[in-house]
Amino acid sequence: MDRRTLLLGSGLWALGSAACGEPYSPALSALARQGGVLLIRHASTEAGLGDPPGFTLGQCSTQRNLSEAGRAEAQAIGTWFQQQRLPVPTVLSSQWCRCQDTARLAFGSYQDWYALNSTFRDQGQHGPQLQRLRERLRQLPAGQLEVWVTHQVIMTGLTGAYPAMGEGFLVDRAGSLLARGMMQPEA
Repeated sequence: MDRRTLLLGSGLWALGSAACGEPYSPALSALARQGGVLLIRHASTEAGLGDPPGFTLGQCSTQRNLSEAGRAEAQAIGTWFQQQRLPVPTVLSSQWCRCQDTARLAFGSYQDWYALNSTFRDQGQHGPQLQRLRERLRQLPAGQLEVWVTHQVIMTGLTGAYPAMGEGFLVDRAGSLLARGMMQPEA
C-alpha cells in the first residue's frame, strides 16, 4: 500500500471518529477537493443478507434497513463533511431505503439514481448499470466531487474491491480507486 492510500484510508476512517472528537487526517478532504466520486456503501443495517422475502422497492417496511448504529454513522459522515467545509453539489443514491436514509442523514438531500440500485440476486441489470456509472464518471467535470450512496455489489463491480457497510471508496474520473477506508470506527 502506498503512502497516499494509507493516509486516505485513515482519513476515511476519520469520518466516523470525528463525531467522537478523536483526531482525524485532512488527507481525504484535500484529495476530495481535487474532484472525483466518493462511493459510499450504505451505513450499518439490521442483521441479514440481502432483503427479506416480499421485498418491494419503495416500501421500507419490506427491506433491510439501517440499524441505530447505522443512523449514527450516517450522521457522522455529514458532520465530517461540514467540519471539512467540503462542498458536495451532487449526492446520488440507490432507491433502496438503507441507501436513501444514509444519504438523507449525512447530506440532507439527494437524488435517486437507478444505476446505483443493487443487482444482488439478479435484481437490476448489472452490466448496463455499471456501464452507465462509468459513463457518468467520464463526464464528471474536472475538479467536481460527487457522492454516490450504493451497495457492495455495485462498488465491487466498479472497483474490484469489496467494501464493508459504511466503507467508502474515492475514485477518479477514470474509475481508478484512489483510496478506501472505513466510514465509522472499528468496534
